[in-house]
Amino acid sequence: MPTISTKGQHMPASPIRKLTPFAEKAKQEGKKVYHLNIGQPDIETPEGMLNAVKNIDFKVWSYTASEGTLSYRKKLTEYYNKLNYNIAPENIIVTTGGSEAITIAMMTCLNPGDEVIIPEPFYANYNGFACQSDIVVKPILSYIDNGFALPAISEFEKLITDKTKAIIICNPNNPTGYLYSKAEMQALKELVLKYDLYLFSDEAYREFCYDGREFISPMHLDGMEENVIVMDTVSKRYSACGARLGCLITKNKEVLTAGLKFAQARLSPGLVEQIAGEAAVNTPDAYFEAVSKEYTHRRDVLVNALNQMDGVFCPNPGGAFYVVAKFPIDNADKFCQWMLESFSHENATVMMAPATGFYSTPGAGQNEVRMAYVLNADDLQKAMVCLQQALKVYPGRVEQPETAGTLQA
Repeated sequence: MPTISTKGQHMPASPIRKLTPFAEKAKQEGKKVYHLNIGQPDIETPEGMLNAVKNIDFKVWSYTASEGTLSYRKKLTEYYNKLNYNIAPENIIVTTGGSEAITIAMMTCLNPGDEVIIPEPFYANYNGFACQSDIVVKPILSYIDNGFALPAISEFEKLITDKTKAIIICNPNNPTGYLYSKAEMQALKELVLKYDLYLFSDEAYREFCYDGREFISPMHLDGMEENVIVMDTVSKRYSACGARLGCLITKNKEVLTAGLKFAQARLSPGLVEQIAGEAAVNTPDAYFEAVSKEYTHRRDVLVNALNQMDGVFCPNPGGAFYVVAKFPIDNADKFCQWMLESFSHENATVMMAPATGFYSTPGAGQNEVRMAYVLNADDLQKAMVCLQQALKVYPGRVEQPETAGTLQA
């Protein structure tokens, strides 16, 4: 019998999706499942984006340019330059989702065996993308007790070797919701320039910053033009996860030239998606203001409920729409599966993502769970009642010292 590749064997399963069979079985048994496991917003996609698709009138569904249509890249340039990125259409490669932007960046900038430093917990698929690209992830731990703040620069320096070529950040962060401060971004800039590294900036959640906090991109910091690669997507910004439309942005011409060759190899991004994306740029500010207000309310409902539970601690995130919480449990993977297989409260249960899958360090996150506050506040409250009851009766409950103080992340 033929064997699969070593890469296929090492490719990690998604911690966000791997429990889906258990959720489906729970539904077949008649249980209501509150999905807090995946960042699929229930917010409506902007009307203008949907209308652009409905009103398509082309006669041939054709290829587009590998770098994306010029009209879409021009429209994207308008969007980014309102954010003071100071770019031109030539600085953009349109991709099939943010995922492809990340893989093109990795394959363009790093050789097999090169190392990339990523503060953890981090977006789980970075591990998979690194596996595809034959590069080595060097994780650097951030901690729930200080709200997952950026680790000290001295800790980064301990990991830097002659194989270190890049640092990846996700800001605001998935899975923790942490929003990096200007001081933290400035410290990263100095580190990147000192060792001449790439800084990959995953900005999927740029629009989701709360409590008046400011979003700082490395594109806002002078002197990094050759080092910064932004990876972005329309999925979260416009609640359009199914559009599979993203982009890679850089002012480094060599990266753009090489990255385009990878883009050419996959032919082109989708035509319909780019038509929708072009219309999306005209989405009024009122849409984002309403969305931000809604997510702030949901965050407050979720975080307050979690921190009132016995033995639970959850930092208050500054952005995105996720939290990572510490539970009084023996094993997050076992607990999340048990919730679906063996528990219900008023014929309902909760699906969450074990935080272990968002760490690369073995054994990290064993008592942590990621939740996405993508349900309406009423459903979130019901889910929290369900979770509270579950924690009371979970066979693997472990009592632990309470974390002192309420932290703002």
